[in-house]
Amino acid sequence: MIGFLSGKVIKKLQDKIIVNVRGVGYNVLLTELGLEQCNESDDVNINIYTHVREQEITLYGFFDDAEQEIFELLISVSGIGPKAGLKILAVADVQTIILAIANEDTSILTKVSGIGPKIAKKVVNELSGKVVAPVDASVSDALAQSDAIDALRSMGYTAVEARNALEGLPKDIIDVGECVKYALKNLGK
Repeated sequence: MIGFLSGKVIKKLQDKIIVNVRGVGYNVLLTELGLEQCNESDDVNINIYTHVREQEITLYGFFDDAEQEIFELLISVSGIGPKAGLKILAVADVQTIILAIANEDTSILTKVSGIGPKIAKKVVNELSGKVVAPVDASVSDALAQSDAIDALRSMGYTAVEARNALEGLPKDIIDVGECVKYALKNLGK
């Protein structure tokens, strides 16, 4: 199985890139965040999860080890396939997903199209003992940041811009509106 690729991005499409590795072009599906981190002609080093089905082999790429680990945990749950795993990673960062699972909060998972309360509860039940949330983190903070990212994306900012704008958010800001104001101030610099 392919576990890693190093090469040049020769084409960037809506949900994937094509990476030239010594003359062979590999289609690699990425998270939205991953897509925003690379451009055509960039040299990339990508961790790969290889998904094999009867008629196809699909490569899923990750620039971050933690992102790949949570992706693999998510797809280990029956009912969550690789495409749903990528969608979950699009709605929240890894720490927020871990925090939600550890605290048995399904609200982030149900934001994903195709994942209802029943499957979200199954994910939480199966993975809650497999993830460890940071001691000082709270679910309400993580949800506020996730909702703020959604709001910023609806304003036309990319997921990367939204996440970067929320870096350093003071712990006392937990209201979504206040999170968005903080981010907009950072984006205005």
